[in-house]
Amino acid sequence: MIYKAIVFLPLIGFLIAGLFGRSIGAKASEYVTSGLMIVAAVLSWIVFFNVALAHGDAGEVIKVPVMRWIQSGGIDVEWAFRVDTLTAIMFVVVNTVSTLVHVYSIGYMHHDPHRPRFFAYLSLFTFAMLMLITSDNLAQMFFGWEGVGLASYLLIGFWFKRPSASAAAMKAFIVNRVGDFGFILGISGIFVLFGSISFETIFAAAATYLPAEGAPEASQAIANIFGMTVTKSGALTVVCLLLFMGAMGKSAQFLLHTWLPDAMEGPTPVSALIHAATMVTAGVFLVARMSPLFELSPDALLFVTIIGAITAFFAATVGLVQNDIKRVIAYSTCSQLGYMFVALGVGAYGAAIFHLFTHAFFKALLFLCAGSVIHAVDGEQDMRYMGGLRPHIKTTFVMMLIGTLAITGVGIPFTSLGFAGFFSKDFIIEATYASHSPAAGFAFTLLVVAAMFTSFYSWRLMFLTFFGKPRASADVMHHVHESPQVMLIPLYILGVGAIAAGFIFKELFYGHEYDVFWKGALFTAESNELLHEFHHVPAWVALSPFVAMLIGLVTAWYFYIKSPSTPRRLAESQRILYEFLLNKWYFDEIYDFLFVRPAKALGRFLWKKGDVAVIDNYGPNGVAGRVADVTNRVVKLQSGYLYHYAFAMMIGIAALVTWMMLGSSF
Repeated sequence: MIYKAIVFLPLIGFLIAGLFGRSIGAKASEYVTSGLMIVAAVLSWIVFFNVALAHGDAGEVIKVPVMRWIQSGGIDVEWAFRVDTLTAIMFVVVNTVSTLVHVYSIGYMHHDPHRPRFFAYLSLFTFAMLMLITSDNLAQMFFGWEGVGLASYLLIGFWFKRPSASAAAMKAFIVNRVGDFGFILGISGIFVLFGSISFETIFAAAATYLPAEGAPEASQAIANIFGMTVTKSGALTVVCLLLFMGAMGKSAQFLLHTWLPDAMEGPTPVSALIHAATMVTAGVFLVARMSPLFELSPDALLFVTIIGAITAFFAATVGLVQNDIKRVIAYSTCSQLGYMFVALGVGAYGAAIFHLFTHAFFKALLFLCAGSVIHAVDGEQDMRYMGGLRPHIKTTFVMMLIGTLAITGVGIPFTSLGFAGFFSKDFIIEATYASHSPAAGFAFTLLVVAAMFTSFYSWRLMFLTFFGKPRASADVMHHVHESPQVMLIPLYILGVGAIAAGFIFKELFYGHEYDVFWKGALFTAESNELLHEFHHVPAWVALSPFVAMLIGLVTAWYFYIKSPSTPRRLAESQRILYEFLLNKWYFDEIYDFLFVRPAKALGRFLWKKGDVAVIDNYGPNGVAGRVADVTNRVVKLQSGYLYHYAFAMMIGIAALVTWMMLGSSF
C-alpha cells in the first residue's frame, strides 16, 4: 500500500488542483498539493530505509501489481511497480526535491494569478516521473517517459504569453521527440530480440546471454533495419544504442542538448525540478536500469563514455561566459550529466547513481538560491547587473556558497572530509582512469578539464553576484530584500544534503557495502573489477580533481576580485573564441540552418505557394473544399418555386423518352 501511496498522492494533488483549483482557490491548491507531496516524501524515505538498507529477503525486488494493462498479440503487459534499491533511491531524489520545490513555490509564485494550474503541473510532473522509475516493463516506462515530456512542455511554457517561453516549450518537446523515436525503436528491438518487454524476462535472458527462441533470426531482423549483417551480440549493441538515443534526448547529451538551456524560460522552481530530480535524470536511470543489457555490449558502453565526456567538456566551456545566472547553472547541469554517463559507460553504475543522488541536492539548492536572488532584485537575471548583494541577502549567500562548494568538489583529498560533489564526482574521475575502456584516457582528460571549468564558472557566479560594488540601479538596490521563510526553509534542507550526502552514503553506493546495498539492482559483469581497481589509482589521479578545482577558484578570484578588468581585455583579445563560446558553439544556428528553416520552408510551401494554397487546394482541405463547391452549386437548384420543379420534371421526362426511342432504334 505504501508504494501505491507514494506514486498516486501526487496524481491526486494534480487532479484536485487541476479540476477544482478555481473553486477551492490558490491557497488551498498550494496547501493540498504540497501537503500530499510532503507525505509522499516521508514515505519515500521510509521505503529507502526498509528496502535499500535492509538485509536478506527484505531487500529483494518487490513487485506490486496494479492491474492487467495491455493484451495484444504476443504482448501481455501488466501495470506493476518494481521496487528495488534503484527505485528507492529515485523515490528519495524525486519526492524530496519535488516537495521542497512545491513549498518554495508558495513564496516564489505568490503574485501569479494562475497558481492552481502551476501546482497542478508540478504534481503531474512528479507523478509521471514516479511512473517512470517504478516501471516493471518498457511500455510502462515509456508511458512515464512521455508523461514527463508532456509535463515539461506545460511547465516550461507556463508563461505562454511570452513568445520566448512558448518557443522554449516547443523546442524541448520537439528535440525530445528525436530521442524518443530512438527509444521506441529500441523497445521494439528488445521485443523482437527477447520476445518480451518485461524487465524480469529480459534480464533473465540477458544473464545467460541467450535471447528468446529464434534469436538468430530476430538479431538479423533488427540488423536488416539498418542494412547490415550482425551477430546476436551485434543486435544487442544496436538495441542499446537506440535506448541510449532516448537517454541522450531526455538527459540533454551532446547533439540533443539544445533544449535544456532554453528551458530556463519557465519559472525558476521548474528549473530546479527539471534539472535536479526529474526529467534530466530519466536518461541516467534508463541506462542504469538496463545495465544487464549495456554491460554485455562494450561498443555501446564505449559510445556512452565518449558522448558523456564530450558533453561534460562542451557544457563546461559554454558555462564559462554565460551571463544569465540561471543559464550558468543550466549548463552546469548538462556538464554534470556528462559525468554520470561517463560513469555508466565505464561500468561504474553505482558511481553514476551516487552522483545523481548528490547532484539532486546541490543543483536544486543552486537553482532555488538563484530564484531567491532573482526575487531579491526584482526579476533581474543578468549577473552583470548584480554585484554587492552579500550584505543584503546573507542567508541566500550562505546557502549558495554551500551549493558552490558542493558542485566544485571541495574537500580534503584522501580523507572523508568534503562536500557532496567531492565524493561522487571525484570517484567518477578516478573510476574512469582505472577502467579498461578504450576511451578511458580521453574521458579522464576531458573530465578533469571540465572540473576546472566548473570551478571557474561556479565561483565566477558567486563573485559577480555577491561581491564587489553593486552594479544594479540605486532603486533596485534600495529594494533588495531577503526571501521569506517559506522560500528559505527548502534551502536549509537542501544545504544539509549538499554538505552531508557524500560522506554519509559513499560506502553504500561504491564502498564496502556495495553488494549488500544494491542487491543486484545494478548488474555488473564478472569481468568488471572496477570497484577494486579504482582504489589503486596513482596519487596524482586522486589529486587531479582537487588541483583542477583550485585552479578554477584562483583564476575566478583573480579575474573578478583582484583584476576585474581582465575578463573584458581577454574577451576582446580572443573575440572569435569568446563569441564561439558565448553562442554555444553555434549549435542553435547550425540546427536552425539544417532543420528549422527547411521545415518552415516546406510548411510554407504546403500552406501557400505564391497565390495558390497548396494544402487548401490539393490536400485534404482541398478535397473538402471541392465537395463544398459542388454542394453549393447543387443547393442553388433548390429555388423553392413550384414551376421550376415542374419544368425540371418535364425536361427529365422528355430526356428519358428520347433516350428510350433512340435506344430502341439501335
